[in-house]
Amino acid sequence: VTLIISYHNLRMPRSGRGISSGQPAQIVEPKGLLYVQQREFAVTTPKDGSVSILGSDDATTCHIVVLRHTGSGATCLTHCDGSDTEAEVSLIMSSVKSFSSSTGCGRLEVHLVGGFNDDRQLSQKLTNQLLRAFDLQPEDVHLVTFCVTELNDREEQDIHFPIIYGIAVNVKTAEIFPATFPVKGPDEDLRSAHTLTGAPLTNIYDAKTEQLRIGPYFWGPFPHVDFWLEQDDAQILQNLSTSPLAEPPHFVSHIRSTLTFLKEHPFPSRSLFPDRKPRIYKKNEEGLWEQVCSDKI
Repeated sequence: VTLIISYHNLRMPRSGRGISSGQPAQIVEPKGLLYVQQREFAVTTPKDGSVSILGSDDATTCHIVVLRHTGSGATCLTHCDGSDTEAEVSLIMSSVKSFSSSTGCGRLEVHLVGGFNDDRQLSQKLTNQLLRAFDLQPEDVHLVTFCVTELNDREEQDIHFPIIYGIAVNVKTAEIFPATFPVKGPDEDLRSAHTLTGAPLTNIYDAKTEQLRIGPYFWGPFPHVDFWLEQDDAQILQNLSTSPLAEPPHFVSHIRSTLTFLKEHPFPSRSLFPDRKPRIYKKNEEGLWEQVCSDKI
């Protein structure tokens, strides 16, 4: 068995680094942050001069995965929804190993957080998929944090909710903690549109150049976009969420914003990426993302 269960980091933080379901979510400001949306991943190392925090939130039935090599400190965070779990785990494994190949010591550690006891048991299915996918890896992977599905579930008036919706990892210290993010950019609507149109898991960061790279993304006109934009909040919540009763309060406004973006850009090859080049961002002196012209790279 390659997946080695080290300990459950659920309610008992270990050495000050563990995650606890009793911890309140910390608000993480954008300075030094790389925010990862659903079906995205990013990997970096403690040597990164721009990014010190990787994070993601708004996970209901989704799971957030942190994979870290203790020797190199290479850290990957991804937000999985069960679309192609086995391929996604292979992708993040190879991304972390690419930064750790010259490191003689250390081990791979994985932290799984998210999901709850949802009616359709989508969380349980994703938990099982992730455990199986890591178990199939040729390398030993140590399961350090396991705060998923029934272990991340709370009940209020017979309705189930996740305890933790989001986490952050400090790349320098390896600390992982429950988190929420007031700023989820840059290009939040563009990245959400990419996911909503069925994109595969996408790497958004180049740690060697310390650049966030978005796109180029291509899709066709979104089916029935006008119909969905005409629906009331209850209809959007009921039909476009995997867990309508457990969504954060901004879910519907986020979906409306993404649908509006898709309506405005039915052919992104013309309106957003006519030169077929990514939108590139670097951190400025204030630690915030700033778009750079591709001819300056």
